[in-house]
Amino acid sequence: MITTLSSAPALVTLEPGQSLRTAVDAGTSLQVAEGRVRLVSPPSWFGESLFMTEAALDEGDVHRLDRGGWIEVTALHAPVSLRIHAPYQPHVPAQDDPELRPVMRLMRLLTGW
Repeated sequence: MITTLSSAPALVTLEPGQSLRTAVDAGTSLQVAEGRVRLVSPPSWFGESLFMTEAALDEGDVHRLDRGGWIEVTALHAPVSLRIHAPYQPHVPAQDDPELRPVMRLMRLLTGW
């Protein structure tokens, strides 16, 4: 059985043979807390060919995804507990003054506004 999610939960539990398809951001880390999984990476282009890589992860392994996109994780032989860690994104406070935003400064330079 394959379950497809539009956003990855923090903790995933899969039964043997069960798969999860979910979208992840670049820099996401997968940590296998229990069991063994097969991970299919997000699709990528090599020249004019589309390819996906596969990796087997054992209990305790951590795998960082360099590219974002859709992944597939399949439980192998035993129940699996998998933690999905979102990439670190530093908090940047919103700037209320539009003149402080780089895009607005560029538009002002280009238009003479």
